[in-house]
Amino acid sequence: MNGPTLHAGGGVALRPLAEPDLPIMAALADNPKIWNNLLDVFPHPYGLGDAHAFFDRLEVTLGPLRTFAIAVDLRFAGVIGFDPLPDVHRMGANVGYWLGEPYWGRGIATAALRTITTYAFATFPLERLQAEVFAWNIASARVLEKAGYALEGRTRRSIVKAARISDGLLYARLRDDRP
Repeated sequence: MNGPTLHAGGGVALRPLAEPDLPIMAALADNPKIWNNLLDVFPHPYGLGDAHAFFDRLEVTLGPLRTFAIAVDLRFAGVIGFDPLPDVHRMGANVGYWLGEPYWGRGIATAALRTITTYAFATFPLERLQAEVFAWNIASARVLEKAGYALEGRTRRSIVKAARISDGLLYARLRDDRP
């Protein structure tokens, strides 16, 4: 997969996902703590076949990259990307990311989110990037806040994950917002 490498500083870079990343990706993603904070399309358990299926879907995407590997000192650490919204919301995109547990608490996700936000606004005709996090995921909410995203609202009892009903927290950043 071809595409740019985006340097976030401190040894953190966003780069195209590569086939050699897939075993590490499967090992890091096979973690219930990660699965518990992501949409149900993210499988659990997460195996090498799931990593290959994800990679294969990325291979058929046309246009500039929208999904990147998060690398720390050249090693795969997670994934970040954005998906354009449809119809009347077409000037916006949903942002999503996950980071392997050994990399938590080091500012890596914040650096990655700041970098992809800059890239998305520079590369695509977007006016808005947004992310909804589960109310219990305080760490991810903090990542969004540190990356300049504003809390726009609480979507009450809008999430069901592992038979648990929860609120969602909707964050957004606009093209002309200051970081």
